Amino acid sequence: MIDDLIDAVIDREGGYVHHPADRGGATRFGITEAVARANGYHGDMRLFARPAAVAIYRRVYWVRPGWDRVAERAPRLAAELFDTGVNMGPAVAAGFLQRALNALNRGARDYADVVLDGRIGMQTLAALDRFLATRGEAGEEVLLKAVEALQGERYLTLAEQRPANEAFLYGWLAGRVG
Repeated sequence: MIDDLIDAVIDREGGYVHHPADRGGATRFGITEAVARANGYHGDMRLFARPAAVAIYRRVYWVRPGWDRVAERAPRLAAELFDTGVNMGPAVAAGFLQRALNALNRGARDYADVVLDGRIGMQTLAALDRFLATRGEAGEEVLLKAVEALQGERYLTLAEQRPANEAFLYGWLAGRVG
C-alpha cells in the first residue's frame, strides 16, 4: 500500500521545483530542502535522489506518524492522512483525525474524547477502533469526509491569511481534497 501511495505523491509533486511564492523553498519529489537536510542530505536539491525521497516518505510521513497502524484499521483513511501529512505536516493530519473522532463520538457516549496532541498514540487508536466498531463500514467513509472537510477549510484559511498562497489554492483543492 505505502509503495503505491509514495509513487502517487512523487508523481504528483514532480521533480525539482522552486516556486517563488512557496515558503517551503526548493523541493524535489515533494521533499523540501529543510526535510532533506534534517534527514542527512547535504547536496544540491536538483540532485536529490528518488530513493532518498522514498525512504523519507516511508519513515517520516508513514511509520513515524503511525499511519501504518491506522491502515490496519482503515486503509483509505490512512492514505488520506498520509497525503495530508505530506502537504501539511503529520501533526496537522493527526489533529484533523483527533478533532473528527471527538466530534463524532456523540458527546463521549461512544468513547472518550482524545487529547488533541497531533500524535497517533494508543488513545487515538482506541477511539478509532471504537468508532469503527460502532459505525461499521460506513464509518470510515464518514471519517474520511470529516478529515477532508478540515483539510479544505485549512487551505482556504491559508489563502485568506496569505494572498501569495492563492497561487496554490486551486491545485490544493483539486488534487488533495475529495
